[in-house]
Amino acid sequence: MQVLLIDHNKLFREGLKLLLSGEKFEISGEAQTVAEGVTLVQGGLAPQLVLLDMTWNSDTETETLRTLRDLLPDGRVVLLAADMDPQRLIAALAAGADGCLMKDLSADALIQSLHLVMMGEKVFPTHLAALLISGRINTSAFDMPSARKGLSQREVQIVRCLLNGDSNKVVANHLNITEATVKVHLKSLLRKINATNRTQAAIWALNNGFANEPAQQQPTKQAG
Repeated sequence: MQVLLIDHNKLFREGLKLLLSGEKFEISGEAQTVAEGVTLVQGGLAPQLVLLDMTWNSDTETETLRTLRDLLPDGRVVLLAADMDPQRLIAALAAGADGCLMKDLSADALIQSLHLVMMGEKVFPTHLAALLISGRINTSAFDMPSARKGLSQREVQIVRCLLNGDSNKVVANHLNITEATVKVHLKSLLRKINATNRTQAAIWALNNGFANEPAQQQPTKQAG
């Protein structure tokens, strides 16, 4: 599995390369900044996974991350954070990151989390999820409509599943519909709420009061 590693600390990059070398992950590119990573991808590098150091403070870096995400629509982007800055993390997730891991994770937890991400799951620090659900951090800066108007019943069920970080397969099993049907509804849902990915949709759902409303399971298999 090809990995692009972006971190300003060369020693950290070398250590992570050694850690991942025996776990079916191969570092195919390295960069110190997101902008350098974008340049590598524009030059032809096509990693399946990007591990990205979360140290920036500017909107410019967030937009550069969005560019990287657009260049790798089928890849995964995981943030590696040394400390907890909820607003910066949420901004990065809204820009297209698939998850966030703290740098003080154990090696086993890191490897397991990366495998989950590659399977389509979302991984976040527990305390970040708690802050989001409690409403103690502001997510209103994201340009997403606040009204639920226009969502079908099925789309509402799916957006609630997204709050759990469920993959399309898990959503399909939970709602007793096909995975292809989930994809159709998800595409429609993203368009209606002006979101570009599942993470943005989950943030929108949190910001619009879906956190305490469980998805309803359907008793029989149906087309949609």
